[in-house]
Amino acid sequence: MSETRLSEPRRDRLRELLDAVLDENNVNLEQMAQGAYASPWHFTRQFGVGTGESPVALRRRVMLERAAWQLGNGVGVTDAAFGAGYSSVEGFGRAYARAYGYPPSATARTSSQNGRAHWLAAPNGVHFHPPMNLWLEDGIAPAGRHFRSEVVAHLVHHDLDDTRALLDIARELDDTEYERCRFPGLVVLEWDGPEESIGRVLGNLVWTKEIWLASMAGGDQPDRGGHDPESLFRRFDEVAPRWADAVRDIDRRGAWGDRLIDALCEPPQSFVLGGVVAHVLTFSAHRRQLVRHMLRAAGRSVDHGDPLDWHFSSAAFAPGPERTTP
Repeated sequence: MSETRLSEPRRDRLRELLDAVLDENNVNLEQMAQGAYASPWHFTRQFGVGTGESPVALRRRVMLERAAWQLGNGVGVTDAAFGAGYSSVEGFGRAYARAYGYPPSATARTSSQNGRAHWLAAPNGVHFHPPMNLWLEDGIAPAGRHFRSEVVAHLVHHDLDDTRALLDIARELDDTEYERCRFPGLVVLEWDGPEESIGRVLGNLVWTKEIWLASMAGGDQPDRGGHDPESLFRRFDEVAPRWADAVRDIDRRGAWGDRLIDALCEPPQSFVLGGVVAHVLTFSAHRRQLVRHMLRAAGRSVDHGDPLDWHFSSAAFAPGPERTTP
C-alpha cells in the first residue's frame, strides 16, 4: 500500500449521510438518498443503523430545534415555520406544540439563550447547534442508547394543556363563585395551606411549578403573587414552557437519578429529580380533578380530564397539513 493511500483521511460515511439529510436542498427522501449516492432503501437502512432514527424523522427534529433557537432569538413564527420546511404556520404550530409542549409563540417570550435549551430528546447525539451547525453530543450514540420517555412527555404535555383549559373556564366565573369555599378544611399538602376554593387550588397548580423550578435553578423563592384568574393565567403562560423545557432536559440527559439540594426548604433538603417530577405530576393531577368537582358544583360543564380523550382530540396531536418535507 502506498504512502499516499495511507495518508488519505478516513471516510466518514455516517457524516456523509447526515450531510445529505440536512442539506437545505434535499427536502425529501429521494433527494437525500441521491445526495448520498445511494438508493432510498439502502440510504434509509444505513442511516437507521447508524443513528437509530429515520432520515425524515431526524431532519424534522433538527429543523424544529433550529426553529426553536430562531424563535428564542427574535425570528417570527411565520419565518421559522417556512424555514423549517412547513407549508403552513398552522401545521408548524401543531408539530411544535407536540414536540415542545407549548406553542411557538411561548418560545419567543421565555427561551433560554444557552446553546442546548432547544434540544429535543433523540436516540443519538445529533442536534442543531447555533448558528448553523450540527452538534454531535459525545459522538453519535449507538441505536437504542437513549432516555426518551414518551410516557413522561404525554404526562407533562397533558398536565399543561389541561391546566390551561381549566384556567380558561375559571376566567368565566364571577368573583363569588371563584372564591366560594367548596370543601371546608381541605388541605392537599400541609405546606401549601387550605385549598377550599377554585382560586386556591388553581393557585397551587401554578405555584408548585414556580417553586420547584426556582429550587432546580438554585434561585430565590419567587413571589407568589395573587391567585385571581388573570394573574394566574399570566403566571402560567410564563412558567409552563420553562417547566416543559426543564423536564425535557432531565429526560434528554438521563438525569432522573440526579439530586438537587433544595435550599428553599427549612432546613435544606435533598431530592431526586425523578421524584420531583413525579411529585409535581401526581399532585397536579389530583388538583385538576378537584377543580373539576368544584367547577361542576359552580354549574359549569367540564370533561373528565382523560389523557386518552386529550390525545385524540387535542390540536397538538391532530394530523397537520401537508409539508414540503415528507
